[in-house]
Amino acid sequence: MKIIAVRHCKASGQEHDAPLTEEGFQQAEELARFLEGHRFDCVISSPFKRAVDTIKPYAELTHTEIKTDERLAERILSTQTDPDWDWRFHLERTYKEEHLTFPGGESTFEAKQRVRSLIKELKEAGHQSVLLVTHGNLMSLLINLYDPSFGFKEWELLRNPDVFMIDMQSNDVTNLWVV
Repeated sequence: MKIIAVRHCKASGQEHDAPLTEEGFQQAEELARFLEGHRFDCVISSPFKRAVDTIKPYAELTHTEIKTDERLAERILSTQTDPDWDWRFHLERTYKEEHLTFPGGESTFEAKQRVRSLIKELKEAGHQSVLLVTHGNLMSLLINLYDPSFGFKEWELLRNPDVFMIDMQSNDVTNLWVV
């Protein structure tokens, strides 16, 4: 199976209902043209507004249904609200300590388990080519399942949007978004 993993376009925030920015909507149109020649057995998005809006122009262009799945939702590192809490430092730690959790948060291991369960379902259903739309941290963990060298530093380099192809047979991971 081949997975095309897409990180959402530029958004106005991190909340569940944060919309794309004006630039993000333009990026979504560009992404639709970029993906237009590809056909997928299914298109599944995080239920977050910015993820669905990222793939909507492609779905409209190709008359493709968008399914949503909570397993592609943004990973919550913590519900910590202390302004002095250095979330980037703690996020980096979770790449090295997969079972580390913070108050109200999800460990790297737990996030990987939820995306693994989705991939297992897709494989068992016989899909050959799927498009998954998600968020930067979860996308980096998905890629890490097939390329263990993909970690915090690579997460920092992800763009909005970004597009990676994961060939599960060869474990090859390729960044397709060269725009």
